[in-house]
Amino acid sequence: MNLEQFEVGYNIPAKIGMDIKDVQTPSLIIDFNTFEDNILKMKEFISNNNVKLRPHAKMHKSVDVANYQINFGGAHGICCQKVSEAEVFARSGIKDILITNQITDILKLQRLTKIAANNCTLSCCVDSIENIINIQNSAFENNSIINVYIEYDCGAKRCGLDSFKEIQSLLDLIKTMSNIKFVGFQAYNGSIQHIEDFELRKKNVQDTCEKIKSLKSNFKKYSPIITGVGTGCFDLEVKENVYDEIQVGSYAFMDAHYSSLKKDSRVNNTINFKNALFILSNVMSTAVKKQAVVDAGLKSMSIDSGLPTVFNYDLHYVNCSDEHGVIEDLDNLLKVNDKVFLVPGHCDPTCNLHDWYVVIKDNVVQNLWPVSARGFSY
Repeated sequence: MNLEQFEVGYNIPAKIGMDIKDVQTPSLIIDFNTFEDNILKMKEFISNNNVKLRPHAKMHKSVDVANYQINFGGAHGICCQKVSEAEVFARSGIKDILITNQITDILKLQRLTKIAANNCTLSCCVDSIENIINIQNSAFENNSIINVYIEYDCGAKRCGLDSFKEIQSLLDLIKTMSNIKFVGFQAYNGSIQHIEDFELRKKNVQDTCEKIKSLKSNFKKYSPIITGVGTGCFDLEVKENVYDEIQVGSYAFMDAHYSSLKKDSRVNNTINFKNALFILSNVMSTAVKKQAVVDAGLKSMSIDSGLPTVFNYDLHYVNCSDEHGVIEDLDNLLKVNDKVFLVPGHCDPTCNLHDWYVVIKDNVVQNLWPVSARGFSY
């Protein structure tokens, strides 16, 4: 991308070669060395455990990040959550996309099947007869093939079926369709990814995977691919030997919530991903004693999983409003224009608030990566 058309402070936060202290704030920072290390750790993990990696691109919404995961991180494709999101990646050359969602709207199905007709392997989730019929009609009209994963409700109670009889009915229907191919089962229990206590998280993983083992056994004649898994407990889930493919997303960046999850100290080879994503903020006021106010608030980060943590000072971010954040500073350490690195509580919605990633290496701007699919949520 030619960045010469952009102006620092107006429509980009920095330029390549700029020192970190001169980057405009608040901005989204990727520490490249840590990001690269996280990517390589996951690549080694999938190699050692003989599972495929399909990272979830809804986390970063970036073509550059997705390409890095595919070219250097062992990923064979990506996940998306929405049709328009998938279109961004497909139009940028990514050839294998799974939409981990039910696409039911007729216009969306037309767009979905047109992606698949344009030299892209496109998959989506299904959990109803009506949806399968509509996908078939649209795929036939656009001369494309759609791979489908029947979503199995393994505990999240959101989408999907938990009745083997109903699943068999969908399989029987799919067998009659010329433009739909059954590939496997989407089996993702998002509710267990965020359990803070390790033993409780482990118990929930085991319970979930027992259900999936039963599913896999019952439909073994179809040789289904089992896909799912998240960053919160991917290591535990993979150890249960039911998954063929993992959909981890946040591992590449990490956020304050996932970083807080307790690990089993008795396990020597536990993978600890480090924080690679930050909100760079600037101290704008110290007028009130024992606190500092920074320029990063609700419009710069999501707090649905808690307030951000302060990375480069032993201080606490305690309150935020639209444009301001308050840091408790009992010893008045911070001065006006000091830079504070914040680790957002939840990386996915935080990234969707920004247009650019500022990629930093050794405190120097190495690149600017657009948040390519920002706002593409339909």
